[in-house]
Amino acid sequence: MSVGVVTEQSITFKNGIKLDSGRILAPITLVYEAYGTLNESASNAILVEHAWTGDAHLAGKRSEEDAKPGWWDAIVGPGKLLDTDRYYVICSNVIGSCYGSTGPASLNPKTGKRYNLNFPVITVRDMVRAQKLLLDVLGIRRLLSVMGGSMGGMQALEWATQYPDSIASAIVLACTPHPSPQAIALNAIARWAIFNDPTWRKGEYKQNPKDGLALARGIGHITFLSDESMNAKFGRRFSAKDGQFDFFGQFEVERYLNYNGRNFVDRFDANSFLYLAKSLDLYDVAWGYESMAEAFSQVTAPIQFFAFSSDWLYPPYQTEEMVTCLQEIGKPVEYHLIQSAYGHDAFLLEHETFAPMVRNLLDRVESGESS
Repeated sequence: MSVGVVTEQSITFKNGIKLDSGRILAPITLVYEAYGTLNESASNAILVEHAWTGDAHLAGKRSEEDAKPGWWDAIVGPGKLLDTDRYYVICSNVIGSCYGSTGPASLNPKTGKRYNLNFPVITVRDMVRAQKLLLDVLGIRRLLSVMGGSMGGMQALEWATQYPDSIASAIVLACTPHPSPQAIALNAIARWAIFNDPTWRKGEYKQNPKDGLALARGIGHITFLSDESMNAKFGRRFSAKDGQFDFFGQFEVERYLNYNGRNFVDRFDANSFLYLAKSLDLYDVAWGYESMAEAFSQVTAPIQFFAFSSDWLYPPYQTEEMVTCLQEIGKPVEYHLIQSAYGHDAFLLEHETFAPMVRNLLDRVESGESS
Protein backbone atom coordinates (compact mmCIF):
# COMPACT_ATOMS: atom_id res chain seq x y z
CA MET A 1 0.00 0.00 0.00
CA SER A 2 1.01 3.58 -0.57
CA VAL A 3 1.08 6.33 2.04
CA GLY A 4 -1.09 8.27 -0.43
CA VAL A 5 -0.92 12.00 -0.96
CA VAL A 6 1.59 13.68 1.35
CA THR A 7 2.15 17.30 2.31
CA GLU A 8 5.58 18.83 2.55
CA GLN A 9 6.24 20.68 5.81
CA SER A 10 8.87 23.20 6.85
CA ILE A 11 10.30 24.77 10.00
CA THR A 12 12.53 27.84 10.21
CA PHE A 13 15.11 28.18 12.97
CA LYS A 14 15.84 31.86 13.47
CA ASN A 15 19.14 31.40 15.31
CA GLY A 16 20.46 28.79 12.89
CA ILE A 17 23.63 26.84 13.66
CA LYS A 18 27.36 27.31 13.96
CA LEU A 19 29.00 25.40 11.11
CA ASP A 20 32.18 23.34 11.17
CA SER A 21 33.79 26.20 9.24
CA GLY A 22 33.13 28.50 12.20
CA ARG A 23 30.55 30.56 10.33
CA ILE A 24 26.97 31.04 11.54
CA LEU A 25 24.21 30.07 9.12
CA ALA A 26 20.99 31.79 10.17
CA PRO A 27 18.14 31.58 9.75
CA ILE A 28 17.77 27.97 8.58
CA THR A 29 14.68 26.49 6.98
CA LEU A 30 14.32 22.72 6.86
CA VAL A 31 11.76 21.05 4.60
CA TYR A 32 10.60 17.58 5.60
CA GLU A 33 7.92 14.96 5.07
CA ALA A 34 6.58 12.60 7.71
CA TYR A 35 4.53 9.41 7.41
CA GLY A 36 2.68 7.40 10.03
CA THR A 37 1.94 8.44 13.61
CA LEU A 38 4.36 9.26 16.41
CA ASN A 39 3.45 7.18 19.45
CA GLU A 40 2.92 8.65 22.92
CA SER A 41 6.46 7.88 24.06
CA ALA A 42 7.92 9.23 20.79
CA SER A 43 9.92 6.01 20.51
CA ASN A 44 8.86 4.75 17.08
CA ALA A 45 10.52 7.37 14.86
CA ILE A 46 12.83 6.43 11.99
CA LEU A 47 14.81 9.13 10.19
CA VAL A 48 15.63 8.32 6.56
CA GLU A 49 18.51 10.29 5.05
CA HIS A 50 18.62 11.10 1.34
CA ALA A 51 21.65 10.96 -0.95
CA TRP A 52 23.45 13.70 -2.90
CA THR A 53 20.70 15.10 -5.15
CA GLY A 54 17.75 13.61 -3.28
CA ASP A 55 14.97 15.42 -1.46
CA ALA A 56 12.49 15.05 1.38
CA HIS A 57 9.89 13.40 -0.88
CA LEU A 58 10.60 9.88 0.30
CA ALA A 59 7.23 8.21 -0.33
CA GLY A 60 3.73 8.73 -1.62
CA LYS A 61 2.61 11.36 -4.10
CA ARG A 62 2.35 15.12 -3.90
CA SER A 63 -1.06 15.10 -5.58
CA GLU A 64 -3.56 12.61 -6.99
CA GLU A 65 -2.30 13.46 -10.48
CA ASP A 66 1.36 12.92 -9.58
CA ALA A 67 2.69 10.14 -11.82
CA LYS A 68 5.88 9.49 -9.86
CA PRO A 69 6.00 8.53 -6.17
CA GLY A 70 8.76 9.39 -3.70
CA TRP A 71 12.27 8.11 -4.28
CA TRP A 72 12.09 5.19 -1.80
CA ASP A 73 8.35 4.58 -2.00
CA ALA A 74 9.01 0.85 -2.38
CA ILE A 75 10.03 0.51 1.28
CA VAL A 76 7.81 3.08 3.04
CA GLY A 77 4.11 2.54 3.70
CA PRO A 78 1.60 0.24 5.40
CA GLY A 79 2.98 -3.29 5.51
CA LYS A 80 6.27 -2.33 3.82
CA LEU A 81 9.77 -2.50 5.29
CA LEU A 82 9.31 0.85 7.06
CA ASP A 83 5.74 0.10 8.04
CA THR A 84 3.87 3.35 8.61
CA ASP A 85 1.24 1.50 10.65
CA ARG A 86 4.07 0.82 13.08
CA TYR A 87 6.69 3.55 12.61
CA TYR A 88 6.77 7.32 12.29
CA VAL A 89 9.06 7.88 9.31
CA ILE A 90 10.70 11.25 8.66
CA CYS A 91 12.80 12.49 5.75
CA SER A 92 14.36 15.96 5.84
CA ASN A 93 15.94 17.79 2.92
CA VAL A 94 19.55 18.68 3.82
CA ILE A 95 20.85 22.22 4.08
CA GLY A 96 22.79 23.12 0.95
CA SER A 97 20.15 21.56 -1.29
CA CYS A 98 17.68 23.34 -3.57
CA TYR A 99 14.52 21.50 -2.57
CA GLY A 100 13.26 23.89 0.07
CA SER A 101 15.88 23.73 2.81
CA THR A 102 18.32 26.63 3.07
CA GLY A 103 20.98 26.48 0.37
CA PRO A 104 22.90 28.65 -2.12
CA ALA A 105 19.70 29.32 -4.09
CA SER A 106 18.00 30.74 -0.98
CA LEU A 107 17.76 34.45 -0.29
CA ASN A 108 20.51 35.84 1.91
CA PRO A 109 18.66 37.92 4.57
CA LYS A 110 21.57 40.38 4.69
CA THR A 111 21.36 41.24 0.98
CA GLY A 112 17.90 40.18 -0.16
CA LYS A 113 19.58 38.32 -3.02
CA ARG A 114 20.45 34.66 -3.60
CA TYR A 115 23.42 33.47 -1.56
CA ASN A 116 25.10 31.86 -4.58
CA LEU A 117 28.82 31.54 -3.72
CA ASN A 118 28.37 33.63 -0.58
CA PHE A 119 26.77 30.56 0.93
CA PRO A 120 29.18 28.96 3.42
CA VAL A 121 30.83 25.62 2.79
CA ILE A 122 28.89 23.00 4.73
CA THR A 123 29.77 19.51 5.91
CA VAL A 124 27.71 16.37 6.37
CA ARG A 125 28.07 16.97 10.10
CA ASP A 126 26.46 20.40 9.61
CA MET A 127 23.53 18.73 7.83
CA VAL A 128 22.96 16.47 10.83
CA ARG A 129 23.41 19.36 13.26
CA ALA A 130 20.48 21.08 11.54
CA GLN A 131 18.39 17.90 11.60
CA LYS A 132 18.91 17.65 15.36
CA LEU A 133 17.10 20.99 15.70
CA LEU A 134 14.16 19.55 13.75
CA LEU A 135 13.90 16.43 15.92
CA ASP A 136 14.04 18.52 19.08
CA VAL A 137 11.06 20.57 17.86
CA LEU A 138 9.18 17.38 16.94
CA GLY A 139 9.74 16.11 20.48
CA ILE A 140 11.81 13.11 19.44
CA ARG A 141 14.60 12.55 21.95
CA ARG A 142 15.70 9.17 20.61
CA LEU A 143 15.22 7.71 17.15
CA LEU A 144 14.43 4.04 16.82
CA SER A 145 16.76 4.12 13.81
CA VAL A 146 18.46 6.37 11.29
CA MET A 147 18.87 4.92 7.81
CA GLY A 148 20.49 6.04 4.57
CA GLY A 149 22.63 5.16 1.58
CA SER A 150 25.63 6.96 0.09
CA MET A 151 25.57 10.53 1.47
CA GLY A 152 22.58 9.35 3.50
CA GLY A 153 24.82 6.70 5.04
CA MET A 154 27.35 9.39 5.95
CA GLN A 155 24.59 11.25 7.80
CA ALA A 156 23.65 8.06 9.64
CA LEU A 157 27.29 7.65 10.70
CA GLU A 158 27.30 11.22 12.00
CA TRP A 159 24.24 10.51 14.11
CA ALA A 160 25.96 7.42 15.52
CA THR A 161 29.16 9.29 16.43
CA GLN A 162 27.94 12.81 17.26
CA TYR A 163 24.58 12.06 18.88
CA PRO A 164 24.96 8.50 20.20
CA ASP A 165 22.28 8.96 22.87
CA SER A 166 19.78 10.12 20.23
CA ILE A 167 19.57 6.88 18.24
CA ALA A 168 18.80 3.25 19.08
CA SER A 169 20.28 1.92 15.82
CA ALA A 170 21.78 2.98 12.50
CA ILE A 171 21.49 1.39 9.06
CA VAL A 172 24.25 2.40 6.63
CA LEU A 173 24.20 1.39 2.95
CA ALA A 174 26.75 1.88 0.13
CA CYS A 175 28.86 4.24 2.18
CA THR A 176 32.49 5.14 2.92
CA PRO A 177 34.36 6.51 5.93
CA HIS A 178 35.95 9.03 3.57
CA PRO A 179 35.77 9.27 -0.24
CA SER A 180 38.84 7.97 -2.04
CA PRO A 181 41.08 10.12 -4.27
CA GLN A 182 39.32 8.50 -7.25
CA ALA A 183 35.89 9.59 -5.99
CA ILE A 184 37.19 13.11 -5.33
CA ALA A 185 38.76 13.21 -8.80
CA LEU A 186 35.47 12.32 -10.45
CA ASN A 187 33.72 15.10 -8.54
CA ALA A 188 36.50 17.48 -9.56
CA ILE A 189 35.83 16.76 -13.23
CA ALA A 190 32.12 17.36 -12.66
CA ARG A 191 32.99 20.70 -11.06
CA TRP A 192 35.18 21.66 -14.02
CA ALA A 193 32.25 20.99 -16.33
CA ILE A 194 30.16 23.58 -14.47
CA PHE A 195 33.00 26.07 -13.93
CA ASN A 196 33.82 26.01 -17.66
CA ASP A 197 30.26 26.70 -18.75
CA PRO A 198 30.37 30.42 -19.68
CA THR A 199 26.83 30.90 -18.39
CA TRP A 200 27.86 29.87 -14.86
CA ARG A 201 29.42 33.32 -14.30
CA LYS A 202 31.12 32.29 -11.03
CA GLY A 203 27.79 31.29 -9.57
CA GLU A 204 25.95 34.49 -10.51
CA TYR A 205 23.91 32.93 -13.30
CA LYS A 206 20.42 34.03 -14.22
CA GLN A 207 19.54 30.60 -15.68
CA ASN A 208 21.01 27.22 -14.80
CA PRO A 209 24.24 26.60 -16.77
CA LYS A 210 22.68 23.78 -18.75
CA ASP A 211 25.64 22.38 -20.65
CA GLY A 212 27.96 22.27 -17.66
CA LEU A 213 25.42 20.85 -15.23
CA ALA A 214 24.20 18.21 -17.72
CA LEU A 215 27.80 17.07 -18.27
CA ALA A 216 28.47 17.01 -14.53
CA ARG A 217 25.39 14.86 -13.97
CA GLY A 218 26.42 12.52 -16.78
CA ILE A 219 29.77 11.96 -15.06
CA GLY A 220 27.93 11.22 -11.83
CA HIS A 221 25.60 8.73 -13.49
CA ILE A 222 28.54 6.68 -14.72
CA THR A 223 29.78 6.31 -11.12
CA PHE A 224 26.35 5.18 -9.93
CA LEU A 225 26.23 2.24 -12.38
CA SER A 226 28.55 -0.71 -13.01
CA ASP A 227 30.16 -2.38 -16.00
CA GLU A 228 27.82 -5.34 -15.64
CA SER A 229 24.65 -3.25 -15.36
CA MET A 230 25.64 -1.06 -18.33
CA ASN A 231 26.32 -4.15 -20.44
CA ALA A 232 22.94 -5.60 -19.53
CA LYS A 233 21.04 -2.34 -20.06
CA PHE A 234 22.79 -1.02 -23.18
CA GLY A 235 25.38 -3.44 -24.49
CA ARG A 236 27.02 -1.96 -27.58
CA ARG A 237 23.70 -1.20 -29.19
CA PHE A 238 23.71 1.78 -31.51
CA SER A 239 20.74 4.12 -31.44
CA ALA A 240 18.09 3.11 -33.97
CA LYS A 241 17.56 6.82 -34.65
CA ASP A 242 21.08 7.32 -35.96
CA GLY A 243 23.15 5.87 -38.74
CA GLN A 244 26.16 3.92 -37.52
CA PHE A 245 28.49 6.00 -39.66
CA ASP A 246 26.85 9.30 -38.77
CA PHE A 247 29.63 11.20 -36.96
CA PHE A 248 27.16 12.52 -34.39
CA GLY A 249 25.32 9.20 -34.10
CA GLN A 250 25.09 7.79 -30.59
CA PHE A 251 25.25 4.48 -28.81
CA GLU A 252 22.27 3.83 -26.55
CA VAL A 253 24.43 4.45 -23.48
CA GLU A 254 25.25 7.91 -24.84
CA ARG A 255 21.58 8.69 -25.32
CA TYR A 256 20.90 7.56 -21.76
CA LEU A 257 23.54 9.88 -20.31
CA ASN A 258 22.37 12.76 -22.47
CA TYR A 259 18.73 12.27 -21.45
CA ASN A 260 19.49 12.07 -17.73
CA GLY A 261 21.85 15.02 -17.86
CA ARG A 262 19.36 17.27 -19.65
CA ASN A 263 16.49 16.16 -17.43
CA PHE A 264 18.55 16.91 -14.33
CA VAL A 265 19.08 20.54 -15.39
CA ASP A 266 15.34 21.15 -15.10
CA ARG A 267 15.16 20.07 -11.48
CA PHE A 268 18.44 20.84 -9.72
CA ASP A 269 20.45 23.98 -9.05
CA ALA A 270 24.08 24.06 -10.24
CA ASN A 271 25.43 25.81 -7.15
CA SER A 272 23.68 23.31 -4.86
CA PHE A 273 25.26 20.52 -6.90
CA LEU A 274 28.68 22.09 -6.32
CA TYR A 275 28.19 22.66 -2.60
CA LEU A 276 26.92 19.15 -1.94
CA ALA A 277 29.76 17.67 -4.00
CA LYS A 278 32.18 19.60 -1.78
CA SER A 279 30.43 18.20 1.31
CA LEU A 280 30.94 14.68 -0.04
CA ASP A 281 34.61 15.26 -0.78
CA LEU A 282 35.26 16.75 2.66
CA TYR A 283 33.53 13.92 4.49
CA ASP A 284 35.63 11.98 6.98
CA VAL A 285 33.98 10.11 9.82
CA ALA A 286 37.19 10.66 11.83
CA TRP A 287 37.30 14.43 11.28
CA GLY A 288 38.19 16.10 14.57
CA TYR A 289 39.48 12.85 16.08
CA GLU A 290 42.92 11.26 16.26
CA SER A 291 41.70 8.15 14.44
CA MET A 292 38.66 6.30 13.16
CA ALA A 293 38.77 4.20 16.33
CA GLU A 294 38.49 7.32 18.47
CA ALA A 295 35.53 8.55 16.41
CA PHE A 296 33.79 5.19 16.71
CA SER A 297 34.50 5.04 20.44
CA GLN A 298 31.51 7.38 20.78
CA VAL A 299 29.13 4.77 19.30
CA THR A 300 26.61 3.08 21.59
CA ALA A 301 23.89 1.94 19.17
CA PRO A 302 24.21 -1.11 16.89
CA ILE A 303 25.16 -0.22 13.33
CA GLN A 304 24.09 -2.41 10.42
CA PHE A 305 26.24 -2.00 7.30
CA PHE A 306 25.49 -3.03 3.73
CA ALA A 307 27.95 -2.96 0.84
CA PHE A 308 27.26 -3.99 -2.75
CA SER A 309 29.71 -6.12 -4.68
CA SER A 310 29.72 -4.07 -7.91
CA ASP A 311 29.86 -0.64 -6.24
CA TRP A 312 33.09 0.91 -7.51
CA LEU A 313 32.36 4.42 -6.21
CA TYR A 314 32.35 3.34 -2.55
CA PRO A 315 33.58 -0.27 -2.87
CA PRO A 316 32.98 -2.89 -0.17
CA TYR A 317 36.51 -2.73 1.25
CA GLN A 318 35.75 0.80 2.48
CA THR A 319 32.72 -0.40 4.44
CA GLU A 320 34.72 -3.36 5.72
CA GLU A 321 37.35 -0.96 7.08
CA MET A 322 34.69 0.59 9.31
CA VAL A 323 33.25 -2.78 10.33
CA THR A 324 36.68 -4.09 11.33
CA CYS A 325 37.40 -0.97 13.34
CA LEU A 326 34.11 -1.23 15.24
CA GLN A 327 34.66 -4.93 15.90
CA GLU A 328 38.16 -4.30 17.24
CA ILE A 329 36.89 -1.80 19.80
CA GLY A 330 33.98 -4.01 20.81
CA LYS A 331 31.09 -2.03 19.36
CA PRO A 332 27.82 -3.64 18.19
CA VAL A 333 28.12 -3.99 14.42
CA GLU A 334 26.63 -6.16 11.69
CA TYR A 335 27.83 -6.45 8.10
CA HIS A 336 26.21 -7.77 4.93
CA LEU A 337 27.90 -7.88 1.53
CA ILE A 338 25.17 -7.99 -1.11
CA GLN A 339 25.97 -9.59 -4.47
CA SER A 340 24.58 -7.16 -7.01
CA ALA A 341 25.17 -6.09 -10.60
CA TYR A 342 23.63 -2.65 -10.08
CA GLY A 343 26.67 -0.78 -8.79
CA HIS A 344 26.39 2.08 -6.32
CA ASP A 345 22.68 2.59 -7.04
CA ALA A 346 21.87 -0.93 -5.85
CA PHE A 347 20.65 0.39 -2.49
CA LEU A 348 17.90 2.29 -4.34
CA LEU A 349 17.04 -0.43 -6.85
CA GLU A 350 17.26 -3.73 -4.94
CA HIS A 351 15.60 -3.17 -1.58
CA GLU A 352 14.54 -6.81 -1.46
CA THR A 353 18.20 -7.81 -1.00
CA PHE A 354 18.55 -6.02 2.33
CA ALA A 355 14.95 -5.78 3.59
CA PRO A 356 14.97 -9.05 5.64
CA MET A 357 18.08 -8.03 7.58
CA VAL A 358 16.82 -4.49 8.19
CA ARG A 359 13.45 -5.80 9.35
CA ASN A 360 15.19 -8.19 11.74
CA LEU A 361 17.31 -5.40 13.22
CA LEU A 362 14.31 -3.11 13.72
CA ASP A 363 12.39 -5.93 15.42
CA ARG A 364 15.31 -6.58 17.76
CA VAL A 365 15.84 -2.92 18.60
CA GLU A 366 12.14 -2.33 19.20
CA SER A 367 11.99 -5.29 21.55
CA GLY A 368 15.08 -4.07 23.40
CA GLU A 369 17.35 -6.93 22.38
CA SER A 370 19.89 -4.64 20.70
CA SER A 371 19.55 -1.50 22.80
